[in-house]
Amino acid sequence: MDLRKLKTLIELVQESGIAELEVTEGEERVRITRTVNAPQTMHYAMPSPMPYPAPMTAPVAAAPAGSAAPVEATAVQAAPENQGHPVKSPMVGTFYRSATPGAKPFIEIGSKVSVGDTLCIIEAMKLMNEIEADRAGTVKAVLAENGQAVEYGQPLVLIE
Repeated sequence: MDLRKLKTLIELVQESGIAELEVTEGEERVRITRTVNAPQTMHYAMPSPMPYPAPMTAPVAAAPAGSAAPVEATAVQAAPENQGHPVKSPMVGTFYRSATPGAKPFIEIGSKVSVGDTLCIIEAMKLMNEIEADRAGTVKAVLAENGQAVEYGQPLVLIE
């Protein structure tokens, strides 16, 4: 089942308010469920020969009062969403800027993109899913780090 169909199904579940949707096409099966008390949480179940891994969470430690945490400069730019169109992750997975380690990234800040251009890859359950631009413009920010775990709906790239 292609990524566009999955996006459409996810949007259908969100907009309709239904709790669960299951679709079977040939041997492929997708089940999308929505927790009623947390409408932003989506769970996906797809057949897999391996057990589904539990999500990893990073512990959050509070900084002592009066101390300032050092700010690190990285290639990833954090920008307010009101400065452009955010391209959001259609799934939970791992964000990659290029097709292979060490290869040239699909996009850089300042790159011109057209509708359908590959922006990045999200690896989910050992499948590499190319994320395409849904709008033409200039890349203003890359909001995720290479190799970082991303959530459904998390902004990945900002296009102006």
